[in-house]
Amino acid sequence: MSILARHHLVPPSLFLLLLFVASTMGCLQSIACKPRIRRENIVVYEVSASIDQCPTIIEENSPIVLRYKTPYFRASAGVVMPPVPRNETWVVGWIQACTQMEFYNTYGDIGMSSWELPELREGRVKAISDSDGVSYPWYGNTTETVTLTGPTSKPSRLTVSMNDNFYPSVTWAVPISNSNTPMLTHITRDQSFITWLVAMNSVTKERIVLQTVRWRMRVDIAVDPDMPLGSRASLVGRPYQEQPHILNYQEPIPPNALGRPNANDAQVLMWRPRRGAPLVVIPPK
Repeated sequence: MSILARHHLVPPSLFLLLLFVASTMGCLQSIACKPRIRRENIVVYEVSASIDQCPTIIEENSPIVLRYKTPYFRASAGVVMPPVPRNETWVVGWIQACTQMEFYNTYGDIGMSSWELPELREGRVKAISDSDGVSYPWYGNTTETVTLTGPTSKPSRLTVSMNDNFYPSVTWAVPISNSNTPMLTHITRDQSFITWLVAMNSVTKERIVLQTVRWRMRVDIAVDPDMPLGSRASLVGRPYQEQPHILNYQEPIPPNALGRPNANDAQVLMWRPRRGAPLVVIPPK
């Protein structure tokens, strides 16, 4: 029987499948046809995201500033990457961006100071990078990322982790005043973040979002400036933070979450008096 006749005896669907397998085998044997890293070839396991179950700690050790330390947000994930082709480098790690920030320090009836992200507050961008300022777009470059340089002959198993918290200083006195008299009466902070687990080709910048986490940190501190140092401030409201949400879908990464400036460099300290025009105390970097 001729080869042509044999083809006619094979069902069309099976014939197409055989052609696909043959072409795939040929492709794998071809130097010009390199295997690509795709989302379906990457395994993500043991993803965790949490905020420590402890209240914010208030420190009243200085006659100049009050300090507070929030619990830590922590994220970790295991990833199995497929073999990396020759001349390719992939980085797996965490990218974080701030999506909302309210940070007000009230000084009685005089006014308030506020740390602000102008572009975010005015709705000109959806997010601001929260990178360490060096490792863009990554949150950091120690435990936060792992780099794989091809060629690798077998899958690579890796773990990436990160943590974040607030530990700022707030002046007891009005920040634009020459007086050291304590006037601080309230601190309010409410900040939201998106944290992405990402695999990225270092050369082409192709990004594969593997996991998306949303989380929020809130601080509410009442202050009585007439009390002696060490007993002025107390937490009000909820003592523990809402736990992060590991999403069952992946959110896209806005462009401003990937490059300069980061949130620390973009923020502005404003003085907003009860009467009169607002004043820039510390401009963006």
